[in-house]
Amino acid sequence: METVTSADGTEIAYKRTGSGPPLVLVHGSGVSDHRRWKIGDVLHHLAEHATVYALDRRGRGESGDGDRYSMDREVKDVVAVVESIGEPVTLLGHSYGANLALEASLVVDSLSGLILYEPGIPVDEHEMGDPEAIARMNKLLADGRNEAALEVFLRDIGGLTPDEIDAFRADPSWDDRVAGTHTLPREELACSEHELHPERLTEMTAPTLLLSGGESPRKYKDAVNAIDEALPDSRVVTFEGEQHVAMNTRPELFVDEVVSFIRGVN
Repeated sequence: METVTSADGTEIAYKRTGSGPPLVLVHGSGVSDHRRWKIGDVLHHLAEHATVYALDRRGRGESGDGDRYSMDREVKDVVAVVESIGEPVTLLGHSYGANLALEASLVVDSLSGLILYEPGIPVDEHEMGDPEAIARMNKLLADGRNEAALEVFLRDIGGLTPDEIDAFRADPSWDDRVAGTHTLPREELACSEHELHPERLTEMTAPTLLLSGGESPRKYKDAVNAIDEALPDSRVVTFEGEQHVAMNTRPELFVDEVVSFIRGVN
């Protein structure tokens, strides 16, 4: 793992693999760290076509954490990694990681392209997060019951069934997910407060690929469509029959779309 120092002095770790045009990956919530991209060999296949920089977001994996949290600090983490590369990059974010990638794209000048997979930005009547679930999670975390708090997140916010949660529990990454559970309430709160402000996107010149699952909740689809309408150079690709994590369920489709986009902007 390599590190870069973010604006507030926090060390942010990332795994660099492969060769080719730089691609920065920003994972979402509810996962352990950069290793979420190893599911389905996604990281391996992307590294065949790009130099991949896969972040451990703050408070996870080998990255540090600050004395207080804000989305702005995480955005600056992403900016620090992008700017340390020294050449134009493609920036890819999933879920809350897509929120961070979108905000970072408005700050950095060195983007060749932007890929956003269903950012959690509330638009229209939709809300992100669940205040009651977040309160339950905070109570469980205060009692040292991190695993129970993670289950609340997966069930009540993520919408997973008991069988799907059991599948997560059986995965080797479960203990790392539990260890990172303290980051989830703060991210859900920040996500619920993130406003789109379409007028801020009108001068964003980097080509943008917006990914969406055909069976994803309407709140994600509407967020993707609102961003597409606001950006001057964007297109939407829908993974038919998939939901919020096609990189897990249909990794070959996900990789094909990402690689095709990278080739088009480099």
